[in-house]
Amino acid sequence: VGPKLLQYVLKVLVQSVQLLYTLLRIDQPSYILLQNPPGLPSIAVAWVAGLWWGSKLILDWHNYGYTILSLSHGRSHPLVLIAKWYEKLFGRLSDYNLCVTDAMKKDLWVNFKIKAVTLYDKPASYFKETPLELQHNLYMKLAQAYQPFKPRAGSPSADRSAFTWRDSSSGSVQRARGRPALLVSSTSWTEDEDFSVLLRALEDYERFIKEGAKLPALVCVITGKGPLKDYYNGLIQNLHFKHIQICTPWLEAEDYPLLLGSADLGVCLHKSSSGLDLPMKVVDMFGCCLPVCAIHFECLHELVKHNENGLIFRDSKELAEQLKMLFLDFPTLGGKLHSFRENLRASRQLSWDQSWAQTVLPLL
Repeated sequence: VGPKLLQYVLKVLVQSVQLLYTLLRIDQPSYILLQNPPGLPSIAVAWVAGLWWGSKLILDWHNYGYTILSLSHGRSHPLVLIAKWYEKLFGRLSDYNLCVTDAMKKDLWVNFKIKAVTLYDKPASYFKETPLELQHNLYMKLAQAYQPFKPRAGSPSADRSAFTWRDSSSGSVQRARGRPALLVSSTSWTEDEDFSVLLRALEDYERFIKEGAKLPALVCVITGKGPLKDYYNGLIQNLHFKHIQICTPWLEAEDYPLLLGSADLGVCLHKSSSGLDLPMKVVDMFGCCLPVCAIHFECLHELVKHNENGLIFRDSKELAEQLKMLFLDFPTLGGKLHSFRENLRASRQLSWDQSWAQTVLPLL
């Protein structure tokens, strides 16, 4: 109850007490590792707990909390200015600092006088290409709830999806002839991702097909949940596509990596609030050797190499042209889409465990 500002202050005070109480009841730690954001009030509380225990505090900077707050309040709002002062002050009290890009490492030093070590996010081991048999099982499971995964009219079968079918005599799984392309995006449906960019690009893609371009039908799956999901679902329902189907499922945790490993192309609309962090969804897609089209922001080049493992676009028109170029004469193995996937297979990134051992373990 009461004004928003009062609610926020009370929330911070209550969380501070709860978190400090919890931290002081655990066994004495040598290190406290804290991801920021969210850092208010956890940075200050973890620092106090570290003083109590004699522990070292490691801050893992994934973004700045004050820039996320500024998305809804504006850069000059008093709350945003207080949050920035807080992060700057208490961030300096940490013993070690990790960050997710070289751009953030530079910014932390220039603006906060904080020395950090870059630790790039890496995909978990279960993000990998999905074998055709498991793809079929996933499609059949999703077809029970989502129309785009059901076989097209005229090809009903007890063991057939829009993408695959099982040969009843041999038991082997085959890709469906004339299958649609599978485009995947994931989101938390918040202000830092403008999905109208993708919807406008899909409108252009539909027009390309009507004008005679040899492009496949498209199934667009947007996973996740969040505050703006109902808003965008309303926009999607007002679109009347003939060659494109869109669904917005909430997947079980074990099905998400299987979907990424089955898709033909990933799309990322994440725009960093600070311009200094990288989208984890692209890291996971690359773990599945899934090429990506990603919207441009300042340090994205540290992850997406344009024309090597994916493409970077700036607006819906550019994205539409990229979709047209990548899916022309689909599903032949020639072309950019195939070469991007081959480049991802050949890149052999460090695993999360190897990256941690090389970068963080020496600090400890």
